[in-house]
Amino acid sequence: MKDDNSAFVGSPEPLPGSPEPLPGSADPLLDIAALRADTPGCETVIHFNNAGCGLTARPVLQAMLDHLHLEAALGGYEAAAARAAETADFHASLAELLNTRPANIAFAASATHAYSKALSSIDFRPGDTVLTTRNDFVSNQIAFLSLRKRHGVKIVHAPDHADGSGVDVDAMAALMRTHRPRLVAATHVPTNSGLVQPVAEIGRHCRELDLLYLVDACQSVGQLPVDVQEIGCDLLTATCRKFLRGPRGSGFLYVSDRVLTAGHEPLHIDMHGARWVAPGHYRPVDTAARFEEWEFPYATVLGCAAAVRYALRVGPQAVARRTPALAARLRGHLAALPGVRTLDRGPAPAALVTFAVEGRQADPFKAALDACGINSALSYREFAQYDFADKEVEWCLRLSPHYYNTEDEVDAVAAAVAELAGSTR
Repeated sequence: MKDDNSAFVGSPEPLPGSPEPLPGSADPLLDIAALRADTPGCETVIHFNNAGCGLTARPVLQAMLDHLHLEAALGGYEAAAARAAETADFHASLAELLNTRPANIAFAASATHAYSKALSSIDFRPGDTVLTTRNDFVSNQIAFLSLRKRHGVKIVHAPDHADGSGVDVDAMAALMRTHRPRLVAATHVPTNSGLVQPVAEIGRHCRELDLLYLVDACQSVGQLPVDVQEIGCDLLTATCRKFLRGPRGSGFLYVSDRVLTAGHEPLHIDMHGARWVAPGHYRPVDTAARFEEWEFPYATVLGCAAAVRYALRVGPQAVARRTPALAARLRGHLAALPGVRTLDRGPAPAALVTFAVEGRQADPFKAALDACGINSALSYREFAQYDFADKEVEWCLRLSPHYYNTEDEVDAVAAAVAELAGSTR
């Protein structure tokens, strides 16, 4: 990390008597210029694809490079031994961010890898029910369908509110009581919109009924506060590459004490997650390490630890104010454009801004934004079969700013969309 704290001004919590930032305004606790100076990519692009992959900060890049140089100089095993304490900070930093213990955190190669490990630890039987939402992440929906194909599991989707503002928790709770599902699953922020699901409300019902609860927090960790105790989940998965601004090929799994004590373990467990105690027996380790493998990409793990520490120093509360506020500013601009329909619903959308453009095709429109030096992402019907059917769209463009983006960039992106959308009329 940097020796000075130039990019981190003040406390992550508002000072007594401090005014709340205006929507879309710079947070008074953050030095945006210093944060951008810490982010080399800000010099070359307007990066509004943080929901895909955030721009790496210099301390994250340096942590990874330093370890690669150390591996080249000492050897891979020897470098890992020399950096054991720094590697352990991956678990410690995430535990601090999520309000849990390091023993409850497992490294994974991606959020999907973590999710698959979690699912594999559940002994599904024919007739078991998975209760989820209509806005669960596409890979999760496919995984549930795979469980149905292989194990005869039933999939039940809780209904949304009529206005599309997220899952109807009361209706979902009624389904919990009716079906007694083997697993309840929800995605905090789906990849295809800025919707924020009430995962803590769902969690309260799961605890009352003693139901296993799995949360996908891939798009929320790093932009919104995520407290696993408040949510009440048994398992939670996320990536490090998005709003945490860590390297690709990394993610993690939170495993509650309840799950560990109950003896849940992944289907394929290795010598890192278990001990071979007798020729015919093995014993899982007591911690979430049972969900890890022996081989680690150590430079990536160290980069993740640096990214989480960076996020903690910026301040989760400050990020949670600024990042959605930038998105709200952008969403307001786009909603006023002829031929542009914003698609995000819910009372307080996250920093994923999605919209459809009348008369335009997906790939050419994105390519035109690329040519303007603006990074974005596309979502298609196959990513969100229920949601996009309800919204009557085949595709949308997704723009996702982060705290290091500026109000001027928001306005420039909105102007570029206006010009491109108007060019068809």
